[in-house]
Amino acid sequence: MTEKVPLSLPLSHGGVVATELKTNGSISEQATSSWTPSSWTSKPVKQDAVYSDRRDVERSLAKLERLPPIVTPTEIVKLKQSLRDVALGKAFLLQGGDCAELFDYCEGSAIESKIKLLLQMSIVLIWGANKPVVRIARMAGQYAKPRSSPNEIVNGKEMPSFRGDILNGFSPEERELDPARLVSAYFHSASTLNFVRASLSSGFADLHRPLDWGLGHVQDPLLQSKYSQIVASITDSLRFMRTVGADTAGQLSSVDLYTSHEGLLLEYEQSLTRRLKKPALARSHTSRDVQQRQENVQENGQENGTDLDDGKAYYNTSAHFLWVGDRTRQIDGAHIEYFRGIENPIGVKIGPTTSVLDLMALLRILNPSCEVGKVTLITRYGSRKVQTLLPQHIRAVEESEYKSCVVWQCDPMHGNTHSTPTGIKTRRFGDIFAELRQTLEIHKAEGSYLGGVHLELTGEAVTECVGGSEGLEEEDLAFNYTSFCDPRLNEKQALEMAFLIAGHYREGSH
Repeated sequence: MTEKVPLSLPLSHGGVVATELKTNGSISEQATSSWTPSSWTSKPVKQDAVYSDRRDVERSLAKLERLPPIVTPTEIVKLKQSLRDVALGKAFLLQGGDCAELFDYCEGSAIESKIKLLLQMSIVLIWGANKPVVRIARMAGQYAKPRSSPNEIVNGKEMPSFRGDILNGFSPEERELDPARLVSAYFHSASTLNFVRASLSSGFADLHRPLDWGLGHVQDPLLQSKYSQIVASITDSLRFMRTVGADTAGQLSSVDLYTSHEGLLLEYEQSLTRRLKKPALARSHTSRDVQQRQENVQENGQENGTDLDDGKAYYNTSAHFLWVGDRTRQIDGAHIEYFRGIENPIGVKIGPTTSVLDLMALLRILNPSCEVGKVTLITRYGSRKVQTLLPQHIRAVEESEYKSCVVWQCDPMHGNTHSTPTGIKTRRFGDIFAELRQTLEIHKAEGSYLGGVHLELTGEAVTECVGGSEGLEEEDLAFNYTSFCDPRLNEKQALEMAFLIAGHYREGSH
Protein backbone atom coordinates (compact mmCIF):
# COMPACT_ATOMS: atom_id res chain seq x y z
CA MET A 1 0.00 0.00 0.00
CA THR A 2 1.41 3.37 -0.99
CA GLU A 3 1.54 5.97 1.78
CA LYS A 4 -0.08 9.28 0.85
CA VAL A 5 2.21 12.26 0.93
CA PRO A 6 0.57 15.44 2.29
CA LEU A 7 0.39 18.28 -0.18
CA SER A 8 1.65 20.75 2.41
CA LEU A 9 4.25 19.75 4.97
CA PRO A 10 4.26 21.55 8.36
CA LEU A 11 6.84 24.30 8.64
CA SER A 12 9.79 23.95 10.98
CA HIS A 13 10.20 26.46 13.81
CA GLY A 14 12.61 28.43 11.66
CA GLY A 15 10.15 28.31 8.76
CA VAL A 16 7.36 29.68 10.93
CA VAL A 17 9.60 32.48 12.17
CA ALA A 18 10.87 33.40 8.70
CA THR A 19 7.37 33.33 7.21
CA GLU A 20 5.87 35.49 9.96
CA LEU A 21 8.76 37.94 9.79
CA LYS A 22 8.47 38.30 6.03
CA THR A 23 4.65 38.56 6.06
CA ASN A 24 3.95 40.55 9.22
CA GLY A 25 7.29 42.08 10.15
CA SER A 26 6.98 40.47 13.57
CA ILE A 27 6.90 37.10 15.30
CA SER A 28 3.94 35.79 17.26
CA GLU A 29 4.15 34.59 20.87
CA GLN A 30 3.20 31.10 19.74
CA ALA A 31 6.34 30.90 17.61
CA THR A 32 8.55 31.75 20.58
CA SER A 33 6.85 29.87 23.43
CA SER A 34 7.07 26.41 25.02
CA TRP A 35 10.71 26.60 25.99
CA THR A 36 12.42 24.17 28.36
CA PRO A 37 16.15 23.53 28.92
CA SER A 38 15.78 20.39 26.80
CA SER A 39 13.51 21.71 24.02
CA TRP A 40 16.60 22.10 21.82
CA THR A 41 16.68 18.30 21.44
CA SER A 42 13.73 18.53 19.02
CA LYS A 43 15.79 20.69 16.62
CA PRO A 44 18.63 19.82 14.22
CA VAL A 45 21.98 20.00 16.00
CA LYS A 46 25.12 21.31 14.31
CA GLN A 47 28.56 20.34 15.66
CA ASP A 48 26.94 17.51 17.61
CA ALA A 49 29.10 15.18 19.72
CA VAL A 50 28.49 11.50 18.93
CA TYR A 51 29.91 9.19 21.60
CA SER A 52 30.52 5.47 21.29
CA ASP A 53 28.79 4.68 24.60
CA ARG A 54 25.76 6.72 25.65
CA ARG A 55 25.68 5.10 29.10
CA ASP A 56 28.92 6.81 30.07
CA VAL A 57 27.58 10.10 28.71
CA GLU A 58 24.42 9.82 30.81
CA ARG A 59 26.48 9.15 33.94
CA SER A 60 28.57 12.27 33.32
CA LEU A 61 25.51 14.41 32.64
CA ALA A 62 23.80 13.12 35.79
CA LYS A 63 26.89 14.07 37.77
CA LEU A 64 26.87 17.58 36.29
CA GLU A 65 23.21 18.06 37.17
CA ARG A 66 24.00 17.44 40.85
CA LEU A 67 27.01 19.74 41.05
CA PRO A 68 26.59 23.32 42.35
CA PRO A 69 26.47 26.33 39.99
CA ILE A 70 29.79 27.79 38.87
CA VAL A 71 28.38 31.33 38.65
CA THR A 72 25.42 32.93 40.44
CA PRO A 73 22.30 34.76 39.21
CA THR A 74 23.45 37.88 41.09
CA GLU A 75 26.69 37.98 39.09
CA ILE A 76 24.82 37.32 35.83
CA VAL A 77 22.33 40.11 36.46
CA LYS A 78 25.11 42.50 37.45
CA LEU A 79 26.78 41.83 34.09
CA LYS A 80 23.47 42.37 32.29
CA GLN A 81 23.16 45.79 33.89
CA SER A 82 26.70 46.67 32.81
CA LEU A 83 25.98 45.53 29.24
CA ARG A 84 22.87 47.69 29.26
CA ASP A 85 25.20 50.66 29.82
CA VAL A 86 27.33 49.46 26.91
CA ALA A 87 24.31 49.28 24.59
CA LEU A 88 23.36 52.82 25.59
CA GLY A 89 26.85 54.13 24.84
CA LYS A 90 27.80 54.68 28.47
CA ALA A 91 30.51 51.99 28.72
CA PHE A 92 32.86 49.90 26.58
CA LEU A 93 33.15 46.09 26.47
CA LEU A 94 36.53 44.34 26.39
CA GLN A 95 36.28 40.59 25.81
CA GLY A 96 39.32 38.42 25.27
CA GLY A 97 41.13 35.19 25.93
CA ASP A 98 42.25 31.95 24.36
CA CYS A 99 40.82 30.56 21.16
CA ALA A 100 40.54 27.12 22.76
CA GLU A 101 41.24 26.96 26.47
CA LEU A 102 43.11 23.84 27.59
CA PHE A 103 42.83 22.03 30.91
CA ASP A 104 46.58 22.64 31.25
CA TYR A 105 45.89 26.40 31.36
CA CYS A 106 44.28 25.89 34.78
CA GLU A 107 47.49 26.99 36.47
CA GLY A 108 48.23 30.04 38.60
CA SER A 109 50.74 31.93 36.47
CA ALA A 110 48.82 31.33 33.22
CA ILE A 111 45.60 32.66 34.74
CA GLU A 112 47.33 35.65 36.33
CA SER A 113 48.99 36.63 33.05
CA LYS A 114 45.58 36.86 31.35
CA ILE A 115 44.02 38.80 34.23
CA LYS A 116 46.93 41.25 34.17
CA LEU A 117 46.72 41.71 30.40
CA LEU A 118 42.96 42.34 30.43
CA LEU A 119 43.42 44.76 33.34
CA GLN A 120 46.12 46.75 31.55
CA MET A 121 44.14 46.83 28.30
CA SER A 122 41.06 48.03 30.15
CA ILE A 123 42.98 50.86 31.83
CA VAL A 124 44.23 52.04 28.44
CA LEU A 125 40.68 51.87 27.03
CA ILE A 126 39.24 53.77 30.00
CA TRP A 127 41.84 56.47 29.39
CA GLY A 128 41.11 56.55 25.67
CA ALA A 129 37.33 56.25 25.53
CA ASN A 130 36.70 58.09 28.82
CA LYS A 131 34.12 55.45 29.74
CA PRO A 132 33.94 52.56 32.21
CA VAL A 133 35.11 49.25 30.74
CA VAL A 134 33.26 45.95 31.20
CA ARG A 135 35.72 43.05 31.28
CA ILE A 136 34.74 39.58 30.08
CA ALA A 137 37.33 36.81 29.78
CA ARG A 138 37.19 33.89 27.37
CA MET A 139 38.16 31.80 30.36
CA ALA A 140 36.91 29.14 32.79
CA GLY A 141 34.94 27.17 30.21
CA GLN A 142 36.14 27.88 26.63
CA TYR A 143 36.96 24.19 26.17
CA ALA A 144 34.95 23.37 23.02
CA LYS A 145 35.71 24.45 19.46
CA PRO A 146 33.64 24.05 16.28
CA ARG A 147 35.43 22.32 13.44
CA SER A 148 34.78 22.37 9.71
CA SER A 149 35.22 18.60 9.48
CA PRO A 150 34.77 15.78 12.02
CA ASN A 151 38.00 14.18 10.81
CA GLU A 152 41.45 15.40 9.80
CA ILE A 153 44.71 13.95 8.47
CA VAL A 154 47.62 13.86 10.94
CA ASN A 155 50.94 12.48 9.76
CA GLY A 156 49.20 10.75 6.87
CA LYS A 157 46.57 9.11 9.08
CA GLU A 158 42.88 10.07 9.28
CA MET A 159 41.53 10.56 12.79
CA PRO A 160 38.83 12.54 14.62
CA SER A 161 39.51 16.28 14.69
CA PHE A 162 40.56 17.87 17.95
CA ARG A 163 37.38 19.53 19.22
CA GLY A 164 38.56 20.96 22.51
CA ASP A 165 39.50 19.43 25.85
CA ILE A 166 35.86 19.02 26.87
CA LEU A 167 35.48 16.38 24.14
CA ASN A 168 38.86 14.87 23.28
CA GLY A 169 42.61 15.38 23.55
CA PHE A 170 45.02 16.86 21.02
CA SER A 171 47.41 13.91 20.97
CA PRO A 172 46.47 11.20 18.43
CA GLU A 173 45.90 8.57 21.13
CA GLU A 174 43.27 10.79 22.81
CA ARG A 175 41.12 11.67 19.80
CA GLU A 176 38.15 9.43 20.69
CA LEU A 177 35.41 11.44 22.42
CA ASP A 178 35.56 10.82 26.17
CA PRO A 179 32.43 11.52 28.29
CA ALA A 180 34.55 11.82 31.45
CA ARG A 181 35.93 15.08 30.03
CA LEU A 182 32.51 16.71 30.55
CA VAL A 183 32.92 16.47 34.32
CA SER A 184 36.58 17.38 34.08
CA ALA A 185 35.62 20.55 32.18
CA TYR A 186 33.33 21.53 35.05
CA PHE A 187 36.03 21.15 37.68
CA HIS A 188 38.67 22.96 35.61
CA SER A 189 36.19 25.81 35.02
CA ALA A 190 35.32 26.01 38.70
CA SER A 191 38.98 25.90 39.76
CA THR A 192 39.95 28.61 37.27
CA LEU A 193 37.15 30.92 38.37
CA ASN A 194 37.88 30.20 42.03
CA PHE A 195 41.47 31.32 41.50
CA VAL A 196 40.34 34.42 39.60
CA ARG A 197 37.98 35.40 42.42
CA ALA A 198 40.63 34.76 45.07
CA SER A 199 43.23 36.78 43.15
CA LEU A 200 40.93 39.76 42.66
CA SER A 201 39.72 39.75 46.26
CA SER A 202 43.35 39.58 47.44
CA GLY A 203 44.29 42.78 45.63
CA PHE A 204 45.85 41.36 42.45
CA ALA A 205 44.02 44.03 40.42
CA ASP A 206 44.68 46.81 42.95
CA LEU A 207 45.66 49.85 40.88
CA HIS A 208 47.66 51.18 43.83
CA ARG A 209 50.24 48.59 42.82
CA PRO A 210 52.69 49.55 40.08
CA LEU A 211 52.03 47.96 36.70
CA ASP A 212 54.68 46.71 34.32
CA TRP A 213 54.30 48.82 31.18
CA GLY A 214 57.50 47.59 29.52
CA LEU A 215 57.64 48.97 25.96
CA GLY A 216 61.11 47.80 24.95
CA HIS A 217 59.63 45.64 22.18
CA VAL A 218 58.35 48.70 20.26
CA GLN A 219 60.89 49.15 17.49
CA ASP A 220 59.49 52.33 15.96
CA PRO A 221 60.85 55.34 17.97
CA LEU A 222 57.77 57.44 17.20
CA LEU A 223 55.40 54.70 18.34
CA GLN A 224 57.44 54.06 21.48
CA SER A 225 57.31 57.77 22.30
CA LYS A 226 53.54 57.85 21.70
CA TYR A 227 52.85 54.80 23.88
CA SER A 228 55.20 56.11 26.59
CA GLN A 229 53.23 59.35 26.70
CA ILE A 230 49.99 57.39 27.11
CA VAL A 231 51.47 55.35 29.96
CA ALA A 232 52.76 58.52 31.62
CA SER A 233 49.33 60.12 31.37
CA ILE A 234 47.62 57.04 32.87
CA THR A 235 50.18 56.83 35.68
CA ASP A 236 49.83 60.52 36.47
CA SER A 237 46.02 60.21 36.56
CA LEU A 238 46.17 57.30 39.01
CA ARG A 239 48.70 59.16 41.17
CA PHE A 240 46.48 62.24 41.21
CA MET A 241 43.43 60.21 42.28
CA ARG A 242 45.38 58.68 45.15
CA THR A 243 46.76 62.07 46.21
CA VAL A 244 43.36 63.80 46.41
CA GLY A 245 41.70 60.76 48.00
CA ALA A 246 39.42 60.05 45.05
CA ASP A 247 40.02 56.32 45.45
CA THR A 248 38.78 56.01 49.03
CA ALA A 249 35.61 54.17 47.96
CA GLY A 250 37.72 51.21 46.90
CA GLN A 251 37.12 51.37 43.15
CA LEU A 252 40.88 51.10 42.55
CA SER A 253 41.30 48.10 44.83
CA SER A 254 39.54 45.51 42.68
CA VAL A 255 37.59 45.04 39.44
CA ASP A 256 34.80 42.88 38.09
CA LEU A 257 35.90 40.17 35.68
CA TYR A 258 33.25 37.96 34.11
CA THR A 259 33.64 34.62 32.33
CA SER A 260 32.39 33.53 28.92
CA HIS A 261 32.57 30.74 26.38
CA GLU A 262 30.89 29.59 23.20
CA GLY A 263 27.80 27.58 24.12
CA LEU A 264 28.62 24.80 21.70
CA LEU A 265 28.04 21.54 23.58
CA LEU A 266 24.36 21.76 24.47
CA GLU A 267 24.19 18.65 26.65
CA TYR A 268 26.78 20.22 28.93
CA GLU A 269 25.00 23.58 28.95
CA GLN A 270 21.62 21.99 29.68
CA SER A 271 23.07 20.09 32.64
CA LEU A 272 24.21 23.37 34.20
CA THR A 273 20.99 25.27 33.48
CA ARG A 274 19.07 25.83 36.70
CA ARG A 275 15.76 27.45 37.58
CA LEU A 276 16.80 29.84 40.33
CA LYS A 277 15.39 32.78 42.20
CA LYS A 278 15.88 36.14 40.50
CA PRO A 279 18.10 38.45 42.58
CA ALA A 280 16.63 41.73 43.79
CA LEU A 281 18.62 43.81 41.33
CA ALA A 282 16.97 41.90 38.45
CA ARG A 283 13.71 43.69 39.20
CA SER A 284 14.94 46.91 37.61
CA HIS A 285 13.26 47.61 34.30
CA THR A 286 15.62 46.65 31.47
CA SER A 287 12.89 45.99 28.91
CA ARG A 288 11.22 48.60 26.77
CA ASP A 289 7.88 46.89 27.16
CA VAL A 290 7.86 45.52 30.68
CA GLN A 291 4.22 46.41 31.32
CA GLN A 292 3.03 44.73 28.14
CA ARG A 293 5.16 41.71 28.93
CA GLN A 294 3.60 41.40 32.40
CA GLU A 295 0.13 41.74 30.90
CA ASN A 296 0.91 38.91 28.48
CA VAL A 297 2.07 36.71 31.34
CA GLN A 298 -1.05 37.45 33.38
CA GLU A 299 -3.30 36.77 30.40
CA ASN A 300 -1.62 33.64 29.07
CA GLY A 301 0.06 32.26 32.17
CA GLN A 302 3.26 31.72 30.21
CA GLU A 303 6.47 33.53 29.47
CA ASN A 304 9.06 31.86 27.23
CA GLY A 305 7.47 28.50 27.91
CA THR A 306 7.59 28.72 31.72
CA ASP A 307 4.76 28.83 34.23
CA LEU A 308 3.32 32.05 35.63
CA ASP A 309 6.15 34.14 37.00
CA ASP A 310 7.14 32.73 40.39
CA GLY A 311 10.17 34.95 40.88
CA LYS A 312 12.48 32.43 39.25
CA ALA A 313 14.19 32.13 35.88
CA TYR A 314 16.44 29.75 33.98
CA TYR A 315 20.11 30.65 34.32
CA ASN A 316 23.02 28.94 32.62
CA THR A 317 25.37 28.64 35.59
CA SER A 318 28.43 27.50 33.62
CA ALA A 319 29.42 31.09 32.75
CA HIS A 320 28.19 34.66 33.03
CA PHE A 321 28.03 35.20 29.25
CA LEU A 322 27.68 32.72 26.39
CA TRP A 323 27.69 33.20 22.66
CA VAL A 324 26.46 31.19 19.69
CA GLY A 325 28.94 30.82 16.85
CA ASP A 326 28.77 31.46 13.13
CA ARG A 327 28.44 27.73 12.41
CA THR A 328 25.56 27.09 14.82
CA ARG A 329 23.25 30.14 14.60
CA GLN A 330 20.65 28.56 12.27
CA ILE A 331 17.21 30.05 12.98
CA ASP A 332 15.57 26.62 13.21
CA GLY A 333 18.57 24.98 14.90
CA ALA A 334 19.13 23.57 18.35
CA HIS A 335 21.51 26.26 19.55
CA ILE A 336 19.17 29.19 18.93
CA GLU A 337 16.37 27.20 20.55
CA TYR A 338 18.47 26.72 23.68
CA PHE A 339 19.81 30.27 23.82
CA ARG A 340 16.39 31.91 23.58
CA GLY A 341 15.33 30.58 26.98
CA ILE A 342 18.22 31.42 29.30
CA GLU A 343 18.38 34.57 31.38
CA ASN A 344 22.09 35.20 30.76
CA PRO A 345 23.29 37.92 28.43
CA ILE A 346 24.18 36.26 25.14
CA GLY A 347 26.22 36.94 22.03
CA VAL A 348 25.67 35.99 18.39
CA LYS A 349 28.44 35.89 15.79
CA ILE A 350 27.40 37.83 12.68
CA GLY A 351 29.42 37.31 9.50
CA PRO A 352 29.40 37.40 5.69
CA THR A 353 26.78 34.63 5.45
CA THR A 354 24.29 36.42 7.72
CA SER A 355 21.39 37.88 5.76
CA VAL A 356 19.45 40.89 7.03
CA LEU A 357 16.35 38.70 7.27
CA ASP A 358 18.17 36.14 9.40
CA LEU A 359 19.68 38.85 11.60
CA MET A 360 16.29 40.33 12.44
CA ALA A 361 14.74 36.90 12.95
CA LEU A 362 17.54 36.02 15.38
CA LEU A 363 16.95 39.18 17.41
CA ARG A 364 13.20 38.61 17.55
CA ILE A 365 13.64 35.01 18.67
CA LEU A 366 16.39 35.66 21.21
CA ASN A 367 15.12 38.97 22.60
CA PRO A 368 11.40 39.40 21.85
CA SER A 369 10.96 41.92 24.71
CA CYS A 370 13.75 44.19 23.42
CA GLU A 371 15.67 44.01 26.68
CA VAL A 372 18.49 46.54 26.34
CA GLY A 373 21.92 44.86 26.41
CA LYS A 374 20.54 41.32 26.38
CA VAL A 375 22.07 40.49 22.98
CA THR A 376 25.57 41.31 21.81
CA LEU A 377 26.05 41.22 18.05
CA ILE A 378 29.64 40.10 17.47
CA THR A 379 30.50 41.12 13.92
CA ARG A 380 33.30 39.29 12.09
CA TYR A 381 33.55 39.97 8.36
CA GLY A 382 37.22 40.36 7.50
CA SER A 383 39.00 43.60 6.68
CA ARG A 384 38.11 43.32 2.98
CA LYS A 385 34.36 42.75 3.47
CA VAL A 386 33.39 44.91 6.44
CA GLN A 387 32.78 48.07 4.37
CA THR A 388 30.23 46.23 2.22
CA LEU A 389 28.42 44.15 4.82
CA LEU A 390 28.36 46.00 8.13
CA PRO A 391 26.37 49.11 7.08
CA GLN A 392 23.33 47.12 5.93
CA HIS A 393 23.29 45.15 9.18
CA ILE A 394 23.52 48.32 11.26
CA ARG A 395 20.68 49.98 9.33
CA ALA A 396 18.42 46.94 9.65
CA VAL A 397 18.84 46.86 13.43
CA GLU A 398 18.94 50.58 14.20
CA GLU A 399 15.88 51.31 12.05
CA SER A 400 13.85 48.64 13.87
CA GLU A 401 12.48 48.25 17.37
CA TYR A 402 16.03 47.26 18.41
CA LYS A 403 17.48 50.76 17.97
CA SER A 404 20.07 51.37 20.75
CA CYS A 405 19.09 47.99 22.18
CA VAL A 406 21.94 45.67 21.17
CA VAL A 407 25.62 45.76 22.02
CA TRP A 408 27.65 46.08 18.82
CA GLN A 409 30.97 44.31 19.26
CA CYS A 410 33.76 43.85 16.72
CA ASP A 411 35.59 40.53 16.42
CA PRO A 412 38.41 41.47 14.03
CA MET A 413 40.14 38.10 14.39
CA HIS A 414 38.09 35.37 12.70
CA GLY A 415 37.58 37.02 9.34
CA ASN A 416 41.31 37.65 8.91
CA THR A 417 42.83 34.19 9.24
CA HIS A 418 45.06 32.78 6.50
CA SER A 419 47.69 30.08 6.10
CA THR A 420 51.32 30.58 5.19
CA PRO A 421 52.85 28.70 2.22
CA THR A 422 54.07 26.11 4.75
CA GLY A 423 50.54 25.58 6.08
CA ILE A 424 50.77 27.51 9.37
CA LYS A 425 47.56 29.31 10.31
CA THR A 426 48.16 32.97 11.21
CA ARG A 427 46.70 36.48 11.22
CA ARG A 428 48.22 39.84 10.29
CA PHE A 429 48.13 42.49 12.99
CA GLY A 430 47.51 45.11 10.30
CA ASP A 431 44.43 43.27 8.99
CA ILE A 432 43.03 42.90 12.51
CA PHE A 433 43.34 46.61 13.25
CA ALA A 434 42.14 47.53 9.75
CA GLU A 435 38.80 45.77 10.35
CA LEU A 436 38.51 47.32 13.78
CA ARG A 437 39.29 50.82 12.49
CA GLN A 438 36.82 50.49 9.63
CA THR A 439 34.16 49.21 12.02
CA LEU A 440 34.64 52.24 14.27
CA GLU A 441 34.35 54.57 11.28
CA ILE A 442 31.25 52.83 9.89
CA HIS A 443 29.43 53.03 13.22
CA LYS A 444 30.26 56.72 13.43
CA ALA A 445 28.93 57.30 9.91
CA GLU A 446 25.74 55.33 10.64
CA GLY A 447 25.10 57.06 13.95
CA SER A 448 25.42 53.86 15.97
CA TYR A 449 27.83 52.97 18.76
CA LEU A 450 30.54 50.32 18.59
CA GLY A 451 30.38 49.13 22.18
CA GLY A 452 33.18 46.63 22.34
CA VAL A 453 35.94 44.47 20.95
CA HIS A 454 36.31 40.67 21.05
CA LEU A 455 39.90 39.40 20.76
CA GLU A 456 41.66 36.06 20.87
CA LEU A 457 44.73 36.73 22.99
CA THR A 458 47.06 35.31 25.60
CA GLY A 459 49.25 36.74 28.29
CA GLU A 460 52.16 34.64 27.05
CA ALA A 461 54.95 35.58 24.60
CA VAL A 462 53.64 33.41 21.76
CA THR A 463 54.46 33.95 18.08
CA GLU A 464 51.19 33.19 16.30
CA CYS A 465 50.11 36.48 14.65
CA VAL A 466 52.51 38.42 12.43
CA GLY A 467 53.12 42.15 12.54
CA GLY A 468 52.76 44.69 15.30
CA SER A 469 55.54 46.71 16.90
CA GLU A 470 57.59 43.58 17.49
CA GLY A 471 57.83 43.18 13.74
CA LEU A 472 57.07 39.44 13.78
CA GLU A 473 57.40 37.83 10.36
CA GLU A 474 56.12 34.51 9.05
CA GLU A 475 59.51 32.89 9.62
CA ASP A 476 59.17 33.80 13.33
CA LEU A 477 55.94 31.81 13.81
CA ALA A 478 57.69 28.54 14.60
CA PHE A 479 59.60 30.11 17.49
CA ASN A 480 56.75 29.83 20.02
CA TYR A 481 53.55 28.78 18.27
CA THR A 482 51.55 26.91 20.95
CA SER A 483 47.89 27.27 19.92
CA PHE A 484 46.11 24.03 19.02
CA CYS A 485 43.45 25.96 17.08
CA ASP A 486 43.50 29.58 15.93
CA PRO A 487 46.39 32.08 16.30
CA ARG A 488 46.23 34.56 19.19
CA LEU A 489 47.66 38.00 19.82
CA ASN A 490 50.51 37.81 22.31
CA GLU A 491 50.62 40.11 25.33
CA LYS A 492 52.56 42.86 23.50
CA GLN A 493 50.36 42.79 20.41
CA ALA A 494 47.18 42.82 22.52
CA LEU A 495 48.34 45.78 24.59
CA GLU A 496 49.34 47.60 21.40
CA MET A 497 45.84 46.99 20.04
CA ALA A 498 44.44 48.67 23.15
CA PHE A 499 46.78 51.64 22.61
CA LEU A 500 45.58 51.98 19.02
CA ILE A 501 41.89 51.85 20.00
CA ALA A 502 42.47 54.39 22.77
CA GLY A 503 44.35 56.65 20.37
CA HIS A 504 41.47 56.46 17.91
CA TYR A 505 39.03 57.72 20.56
CA ARG A 506 41.44 60.35 21.88
CA GLU A 507 41.94 61.80 18.45
CA GLY A 508 38.20 62.38 18.25
CA SER A 509 37.56 59.95 15.41
CA HIS A 510 34.46 58.62 17.13
